[in-house]
Amino acid sequence: MFSIFVRFLYIMYQLRTGFGFDVHPLVEGLPLVLGGVVIPHHKGATGHSDADTLTHAICDALLGAANMGDIGVHFPDSDPSLKGVDSQLLLRETVRLIASKGYRIGNVDTTVCLQKPKICTWIPQMTETLAASMNIVPDCVSIKATTTERLGFAGREEGVAAYAVVLIHKE
Repeated sequence: MFSIFVRFLYIMYQLRTGFGFDVHPLVEGLPLVLGGVVIPHHKGATGHSDADTLTHAICDALLGAANMGDIGVHFPDSDPSLKGVDSQLLLRETVRLIASKGYRIGNVDTTVCLQKPKICTWIPQMTETLAASMNIVPDCVSIKATTTERLGFAGREEGVAAYAVVLIHKE
């Protein structure tokens, strides 16, 4: 019985979950980048980097799962070299950081909250792009989209939010 308990603890030590959340305002005339894909729309997200809300939520979830802080710790908006940076570069670096602690990604589950535009057409491309950046198979990346039924800042088309949950494991 003791050895079963020890094995259980070992397995539990090997698995970690993380949660990420990000939000960016939407403004006229900027590109809307989600999951590394530019989505045609008259409004885009604004931020220090490319303001890829979905990718930032995934970075936060991965860093949190590995107990390594958050995206602002590793990629601060006070760093001028990160101005306008492609968030897929940040994601690849995040994967490298968690790998330095011996972790690999099991799966990623996300939800994007955005009233307009409808993004379902671009989800396969986002899935492929994110999977490539994380060096995992696309089947391990889930992207869901929802509106907020016109409630809150997302519903008023003032911003975009994204949530991410990840499972990582020791190699």
